Amino acid sequence: MDFPSIDSELLRTFVAIADQGGFTRAAEKVNRTQSAVSMQMKRLEEEVLCCSLFQRDGRQVRLTPEGQVLLGYARRILKLHGEVFNTLRQPHMVGAVSIGTPDDYVMRFLPGILSGFAEAYPLVQVEVHCDSSSQLLQRQDLDLTIVTREPGKEIGQLLRQERFVWAEAQSFSPHEQTPIPLAMFNTDCFCRAWACNALDSAERQYRIAYSSPSLSALMAVVGTGLAVTAQLRSLIPSDMRILGTAEGMPELPLSSIVLIRNPRSQSPVIETLADHIAEGFRL
Repeated sequence: MDFPSIDSELLRTFVAIADQGGFTRAAEKVNRTQSAVSMQMKRLEEEVLCCSLFQRDGRQVRLTPEGQVLLGYARRILKLHGEVFNTLRQPHMVGAVSIGTPDDYVMRFLPGILSGFAEAYPLVQVEVHCDSSSQLLQRQDLDLTIVTREPGKEIGQLLRQERFVWAEAQSFSPHEQTPIPLAMFNTDCFCRAWACNALDSAERQYRIAYSSPSLSALMAVVGTGLAVTAQLRSLIPSDMRILGTAEGMPELPLSSIVLIRNPRSQSPVIETLADHIAEGFRL
């Protein structure tokens, strides 16, 4: 039995309507007029599939049961469509890339970077190795390495600069304790040395109450009100408050996040991922 073909542009517009919740916002997303989007969906419903895909309630648009079924298929078809073009147009974008990064950046930056890269280049395998900056700098087996450096000691490509800040859980005040309980990375992290040196200079007593190589573990401790931590400002979640001189905490220095390429492993795959990383850290 012969079936009519479905234009991928019709599916792309359909998915945009489902994601954006309406024809107007979807039209902006696919760079078409609202009337053009309406005509596309009329064609999809009446000429191609012969069923209703939308329930219209004023300006709100909801998918019918048939529309929900089509949405799953549409996403899969568009994903495969993109993979075909990426594979055939860029056959060299196949292989494996290894990245080294401190645990700090895995939750904050890498999910968006890797999901965008995987969507564009699905045949590239990415291996992520987490360790402290000092340990990563000693490795020679990684293609790309993201590390934190002190200003003036940058090597490689500068991704962004950020200040370290003190933080504690809302509704708790461990910074008022004497000595101040700290939750910090393990001893080979220079950020820990920065925090300790700043408190020594301010003549504030402190103790390392909790130590871990894992940012999530440190944040769990801080989130319960047991300690103060010092981290990059962008890593502080919304349920914590940043401390400053008003709370008697000394100012901490800027840090530089840099990307280092291994000169022994260069390829279009590695360079393309490096571009994605640079763009992701700028956001």
